[in-house]
Formats: sequence, C-alpha cells, structure tokens
Amino acid sequence: MNGRPNDHLVRLAHSHLYPGITFEAPPDATDFLLLFTDDSESRTRLLRDTAGRPVLRVGARMNPKGTVVDEQVWEVRELVEDGDLLVLRLGNPIPAAPTR
Repeated sequence: MNGRPNDHLVRLAHSHLYPGITFEAPPDATDFLLLFTDDSESRTRLLRDTAGRPVLRVGARMNPKGTVVDEQVWEVRELVEDGDLLVLRLGNPIPAAPTR
C-alpha cells in the first residue's frame, strides 16, 4: 500500500451529495472515506483550489445497483471548526478545479 492508510470514515445520512449538504469530519481529515447510506463509499480529499478556496474532491464510486458515480469536485461553501469536529457545507459541484 502506498502512502498513509485512510484513518477516517465519515458516514453520511444520504445516498448522494447535493448543494447545501452539511456533514462533520475530524478536524485533521484532509483524506477520508465517505460512506453513503446505500453502502457505497468514496475516497475524499479536502483540498484548495488555485485561489486558496477549499474544495472537496470525491472519488468515483459504484453504488449497489452497479451504477458508477464519477469523481466530483465540490465547492465548500462553509468550513467551521466545532470542537473536535470540522463542519463542511457544500456549495455546487464544479466541472474541474485545479488544486494544489
């Protein structure tokens, strides 16, 4: 296995992402696994675009019906540290976001 193993699992209360969805993640979770209610999962990275704004890159996944959901990049509209958690609120999906 290359790199650091994935230390974080974030369970969502939905089977998909959408603008305005809010979820909690560990504050140091720059690389974590999203688990959707349909039991599909996706490797997810919290990154910055070229302007320094946070974006969420959600890897491709296959749902239980065999449908492939392509990788998506989402605007992070809100990013708040709340005690031992990081609260993210997504904006719109973006077609391509250069990240660093």
